[in-house]
Parts: sequence; structure tokens; C-alpha cells
Amino acid sequence: MSAPTLKGMTWSHPRGYDPMVACSAIWQKQTGVTIEWDKRSLQDFESFPVEELARAYDLIVIDHPHVGQITSENCVAPLDIPGRENDLQALADGTVGQSFPSYNWQGHQWAFPIDAAAQAQAWRPDLLEAAPTRWEDILTLAKAGKVLLPLRPPHSLMSFYTLCANLGAACDERLENGTFIDAEIGAQAWDMIREITALVDPACLEMDPIAVSEKMAENGSKIACSPLIYGYVSYALEGFRANRLAFADIPAAGESGPIGSALGGTGIAVSAFSKATQEAIDFAYWVASGDVQRGPYASAGGQPGHATGWEDAEVNAATGDFYRNTRKTLETAWVRPRHDGYMVFQQEASDRINAGLLGKHAAKDVIGGLEALYRKSLSR
Repeated sequence: MSAPTLKGMTWSHPRGYDPMVACSAIWQKQTGVTIEWDKRSLQDFESFPVEELARAYDLIVIDHPHVGQITSENCVAPLDIPGRENDLQALADGTVGQSFPSYNWQGHQWAFPIDAAAQAQAWRPDLLEAAPTRWEDILTLAKAGKVLLPLRPPHSLMSFYTLCANLGAACDERLENGTFIDAEIGAQAWDMIREITALVDPACLEMDPIAVSEKMAENGSKIACSPLIYGYVSYALEGFRANRLAFADIPAAGESGPIGSALGGTGIAVSAFSKATQEAIDFAYWVASGDVQRGPYASAGGQPGHATGWEDAEVNAATGDFYRNTRKTLETAWVRPRHDGYMVFQQEASDRINAGLLGKHAAKDVIGGLEALYRKSLSR
């Protein structure tokens, strides 16, 4: 019997696509199993229904907040299967921050991290002597026209999350204190976002991290810093763009250092509708493993989801110490809510924030709107 051909869906950026193609070529030589990869835009990755993808693909690259919805829809297969306990533990032991447990829901592991990320800080070492470490330093640069901030949904909400957590009161998904957002801290975070939004190019409201990174890296750019942006290792590679970006921990707004960044990254999941489930699961275990992540995955431009890649000397040397310089931010990152209904909230809440920025709405009105939207999301 011939080996099956699997179909996979990832996202459209060299960081997301190239390593999957490269690793699949190695896997095909080792096992005979072919994997053909398609890609979708970053915006689709953040919002497109996973169930539709699961009906068309065997392997799907997802974001951790999807897990509540996809398990409710029964569209992905659990990866914690009998006989792979040691391999599963090795992946858990290699987690960067909360990347591995972020895909665990209701007692099962629904994806393996293959890309670890959180909001970090991007900066131009040819334009600044060092990365800013305090938020007030960012405002000084912004007043000089040297800062961009990705605010296209959902990134405006991600920055709000990060600032709340960094100021000392992360959003409370279980409403243990009665509210999702601490009123005082939320107001402070909102005022900070409003202030910096007024200082940066209005085009930021339509820019995602890729667009900001491209603008920073282009010839003639005077943009020296983006303080809250999902780190893209591609831009830290020599020759990827005209100017090389460096990455650092987020600048602190509170008094506890670079804590509370909104966790991002991606995980590889297996469709529950696949006719080659075992072959797909085998690939998921392999591509997420430490040796692959620090080897062919990283060398093909991937951003490893396993700690061995983050700690590898050669991987760091090739990326200007991207991993070492952002590790503290990753280790203290905040996991977003993951319940069924959250993804709808994420879009609606981001839109509410952007409407508030454009309309210069008061903090109490925006936070009240976010609270109502969050409680509505729990009703599912």
C-alpha cells in the first residue's frame, strides 16, 4: 500500500510557510508520506473558522485561543494518545513559557507548539543605541516620529491586554474578582493606548505586525521602534530585508519588568475528519520535537516553539540573539481566554477599542463595552 498524501494549512509568511515545506520534504524522504501545504493570510489565520479548514485539511496550524471552540465543534483530534506518553512529556518539558499548556483544554492536548511568540519589542540597532526599557522612553521616541504600533484588530486588543497585565492586573477570564478588567488599571491602560495612538501614524490602525515590520525594515525608514509587536524572527535575519531588526523584551509600564505580554505563537493540530489521522499525528510529534525545531525548522526560517531552539547557540547567532533577548517576555507571558465564544469576543472587542480610539472615547465607556462583550461571550 502506498503512503498517503496529506494536506496542510498554515499562514502566509515565510516564518509560517517555509519551515513546514522544508520539514515536510525531510519527512517524505524518511517515511514516504507527502504533505502538501497551502497558506492563508494572517487576518484569516486569526479569524477563519477552523472547522471549515478541518474538513478540507489533515493538518492545521492554529492559535491557542481557538481550542475551546474547536473542541466544542469536535473538529480536531486529541494528540495525547496511548503509546506516546514519553514523547508527549518531552514536548511538555520543552515548553517556552505557557506555549505547550496553552493548547491543553478539558484534559487533552489539542495541538503542539511549533512557533512560540508573544508581544515583544522590535527596534533598529542602527538608529538606537539600545532598546528602550521603560514606556516613558517610548513616548519620547513617538513624539519624535520614530515609533509605529500595530493596531489593526486584534492587535489593539493584544496591546490593551499586555498593558493591563504589565501594570499589575491581567484581565481575569474567570471573573474571580467580579470583572474581566480591573477598572483602575484598565483605565490607565486605555489612557496609555490613546496617548500613543495620537502620536503615531494614523495608518497604524490598519497595520498588523507584518506591515509594521516591513515599514521599519525598508530603505530610508526612520522608524526606530515598535514597543508592542509580535516578534517575527524573519526580520532579525541578515539579508531578509534592507534593514535588519533587533528584538528585545517589552518596555515596562509597571514596576515588575517585562511581564504580562499577550501570548501568541502557533500550534499544529490534526483534523478529526482526516482519513490518515495516525500519519498526521506522527508528523505533528516529529515536527514539534526539539531536534527538528532547533535544526531544519529554524534553519528554514521558522521561529521554534521548543526551548531547545530558543537556547541553541547557532540559532541565536543567526538571529542577533532574537530568542535570548526576548525570553523573559515569553516566560512571563499571559495566556488569553480560550472558551468557546472567545474568538467572537476577540474580534468584537478589538473593533470596540479601535472605535474608541477613533472617537476618543472615555475609558469608562470603552471598558464597560468590553465587559459586556466578554460576558456575552461566556453565554455560549
